[in-house]
Amino acid sequence: MKKILWISVWLWMCVGACTPKEEPVDPGKVEDEVKKAIVDVMREWYFWNDQLPATIDLSKFPSNEELLDGILYKPLDRFSYLTTQENFNNSFVGKNAGHGFGFAFTADEKLYISFVFNESPAGKDGWKRGWEITQINDKPIADYKTSTGGYDFKLGGPDPGITNKFTFKLPDGSTTTRSNTKAEYQSNSVLDQRIIQVDTKKVGYWAYQSFKATAGLSPTRSAEVQTSMEYFQSQGVQELIIDLRYNGGGSVAVAEQICNYIVQSSNTGKLMYTNQLNATKTAQNSSRNFNKIGNINLSRVLFITSRSSASASELIINALDPYMDVVLIGDNTFGKPVGSFPLSSYNRILQTNNVEVVPITFAIANSAGKAEYFDGFPADFKIGDSPQIAWGDTKDLRLAAAIQYIRTGTVGNRMKDSYFKPSWEIIDAFKGLQQEFPVF
Repeated sequence: MKKILWISVWLWMCVGACTPKEEPVDPGKVEDEVKKAIVDVMREWYFWNDQLPATIDLSKFPSNEELLDGILYKPLDRFSYLTTQENFNNSFVGKNAGHGFGFAFTADEKLYISFVFNESPAGKDGWKRGWEITQINDKPIADYKTSTGGYDFKLGGPDPGITNKFTFKLPDGSTTTRSNTKAEYQSNSVLDQRIIQVDTKKVGYWAYQSFKATAGLSPTRSAEVQTSMEYFQSQGVQELIIDLRYNGGGSVAVAEQICNYIVQSSNTGKLMYTNQLNATKTAQNSSRNFNKIGNINLSRVLFITSRSSASASELIINALDPYMDVVLIGDNTFGKPVGSFPLSSYNRILQTNNVEVVPITFAIANSAGKAEYFDGFPADFKIGDSPQIAWGDTKDLRLAAAIQYIRTGTVGNRMKDSYFKPSWEIIDAFKGLQQEFPVF
């Protein structure tokens, strides 16, 4: 028994001695590994990788965000960003957090709700486009103006649980004060759809806020887009007005879906657009052709645009332009002729540490080769915004101008005199991922 006991003790001591101890994680080492991984994927995939510094001293950058900002090709890149894998994936299928509404100014610097998502905290509280915002957290709007002429409303991040107070003047002249708490919600992309009778023509009007895919659908597409286009098809629309004035972009696959509904059947199989990657990735350059969906038959499409119309909004304008008459009413677009895809899947360290790098990885050209529109697409007719007017109301200046163009082939000087250039638009309030889906 003594011998057995001695052997047991010896084995226990041996196992204890031979079991490797877990080394404490060195946060500094992990941080350096993540920074190096960011640089590695940028050198491989960044569209302007030939403009990256030859040597990069990681110790000079206190954070990952400062590192990325410090190495970007600033003359053209206003778009690359970092986020988490979850935030990236959620945004592109409309899983949001926040109050769930947008702002816009009139020419006299009055601030209005510009749009509201149905299932958001603001939507569930009954907020509507056209409500004037007179105070935020008991301060007048003028108090939030910055030294550069923009606005910082200090509403906090998108995290659930943050409460802000808003005072509104309603269209009937009454006032109401509402406290609203940010929460998670599923956002809608279609803000309004209707048929407007213009003389003998049936005109479809479609206010579309962001190119979001429906989760779980394969191939990637939007059920909302399908429902809207089938509605317009069933109504036999002869003209279509697509309102993208607050649309910062989103899913390229959904943009393709919309193009395929709008393009004529005769253009099926023709080039929609091409993607060009950097010089080390030319083997992965690609192109997409039209594949007509449904039977909507249009010779032209009218887009309502602003400086908040960006990315995928500009892609569909550019892709359709060689094949049909495209008319822009409102203001010049933002200017993003380039695109991104997330890079964490190409690097184990980024994936393990939940760091999503989303830099510019390709340039987009239409079938005519048009690819350089960093200054945006110019509006054919510059018309002022009317956020105080409800969706689909023909008193909205930009919608009224589109209808006038359908009637007469032009827009009168009186309508053009309404144009003003806002010093601040909703897209200016955000950076990175949120700039693609700008909402408070």
